[in-house]
Amino acid sequence: MNSVLKKKIQQLPALPESAIKLEAIYHNPDSTFDDMVKVLELDPLLTADILKAANSPLYGFTREINSISQAVSLFGMGTIRGFALAMIVKKSFELNLSPYNISNDQFSNLSATQNALAVTWYLRQQPRLMEFLSPASFLIEIGKVLIAQFILENNQETEFKEKISETDSIRAVEEEFTQTYTADISADIFNHWKFDEKLVNLVRYCGEPDNLDEDMQEASKALHVIRIATGLDGIFTDKTLADAKVLIEKYDLDLKSFEAAIEKMSALKYS
Repeated sequence: MNSVLKKKIQQLPALPESAIKLEAIYHNPDSTFDDMVKVLELDPLLTADILKAANSPLYGFTREINSISQAVSLFGMGTIRGFALAMIVKKSFELNLSPYNISNDQFSNLSATQNALAVTWYLRQQPRLMEFLSPASFLIEIGKVLIAQFILENNQETEFKEKISETDSIRAVEEEFTQTYTADISADIFNHWKFDEKLVNLVRYCGEPDNLDEDMQEASKALHVIRIATGLDGIFTDKTLADAKVLIEKYDLDLKSFEAAIEKMSALKYS
């Protein structure tokens, strides 16, 4: 990996106590629904952030979710863990995504849309995968923040933007400028914070299912489809959806359930 980016990862602050407690609860087989609720309620700001995310129109709930216990009941522990980690991790970074020609709001929309698509597509179909798909879909793009910092520090913003606008392969442009790419950096960030190995590997090998154990291969395929469908700014287009469907056919995933998820989200997002 690029030595400058590696150093940036090593210098990241430790996760706050709320995240450490949440991970301990989540990975303790004897922990209960109530244990997670109690840990989250100890952090009022985190609770507020989670409820704001859960009440996004992207998820399609017609009634307001006004308590953490209600949110955990509706989304499940795996998805709420994803919400919480996303809120905690993003506060560890100073955002400036201008090299990608997107605003901070567009970047936040990208993360939210990716997670909403994961939830809408997979929560009822294969809820066990949400333990990994929820945090991964929320946070896989966080590596872009460090790449953007690197590009800005090296006065390469104009050239980087031009390359991004001329290609469909953002990864190829990232590798040209940094010798690495978003998912690999994101995985190294998660590894630095000692997230569980399966989550780290899912992020690192998004779209490379053969590098994962069999039980994680569908999550890798689904995460790849989700990233392609949401583009660079979290907006579905004819092209991004067409490209996503090509991948669904390649991976032999359930196209019907994907189309139903897109239809539902589009009706909510663009109504």
